[in-house]
Amino acid sequence: MKSLALNTIVFLGLVAIVAAPVTARAADPDWKMVEQALGKSGQLQSGDVFRIGMPRTDLAVTVKGVPVKAGFALGSYAAFKQVGDRAMVMGDLVLLDQEVPAVMSGLLSGGLEVTAVHNHLNEMSPHVMYMHYTGHGDAVQMAKALRQALSASATPLGTGGAPPAAASQGPGLDIKQIEQALGRQGRDVGAGVFQVTVPRAESITEMGQPLLPAMGVVTVMNFQPTTDGKAAITGDFVLVDKEVNAVARTLRQHGIDVTALHNHGLMDTPRLFYMHFWGNDDPVKLAQALKAALDQTNSRK
Repeated sequence: MKSLALNTIVFLGLVAIVAAPVTARAADPDWKMVEQALGKSGQLQSGDVFRIGMPRTDLAVTVKGVPVKAGFALGSYAAFKQVGDRAMVMGDLVLLDQEVPAVMSGLLSGGLEVTAVHNHLNEMSPHVMYMHYTGHGDAVQMAKALRQALSASATPLGTGGAPPAAASQGPGLDIKQIEQALGRQGRDVGAGVFQVTVPRAESITEMGQPLLPAMGVVTVMNFQPTTDGKAAITGDFVLVDKEVNAVARTLRQHGIDVTALHNHGLMDTPRLFYMHFWGNDDPVKLAQALKAALDQTNSRK
């Protein structure tokens, strides 16, 4: 009887173990602590991506003589997402040439990985480079490592950063006309810059984990008013290999400069290429050109 009772207890114990609910994954990071560690505030975006912008408001940059706003072409950022019991971060840093070596050393010594270093635009003064990075681990610790690396640059962080430059009061953009020409809606990102983003239709992953549009895996088209009713455009198309030349050909046929073509990540699936562009012309004409290029891609409708 004792043996039977003991066996029954053991059996019930095993049943309880099997029936026990699977332990939930670790709680999402305390994003306030991440903000404090990096010295900038952020926003929770679609897909539970916490994105922190670090625009280079300290720089006065021109492209082909056109002064460009920080939100137009100088937007460093960090995008965090909880993945299981760890967080991942990826982003892009806007750096002057002389800042690149020390910031790279800081990222690598802090446990982050550099995935690309390159230009986005041409004829920039002063010359600016863009450093893409990624990391996996504790979100707060990665934010601390990123801030330490950026201390080798003049990127405005914390309370001591330079305030954003006052927006010049020039002519605005006819947003409705641009949206109608593109067939897409956009948003005002500040200082007169209008942005339209277009995700790809297929799923993008890295080592089995989704790479979401809010993490930077998205076609971006920025419009900034210039003079005589014109607008400058820049941004990048996210492309698979077979789309690259079709999009480049379409942009050139419409008079838009292709200024860079490269990777941003290392292990994305499908393999992605990013094509950066520049134009300064009638905004509706430019929007129509971008629409023609978008039609060459597998983008969401």
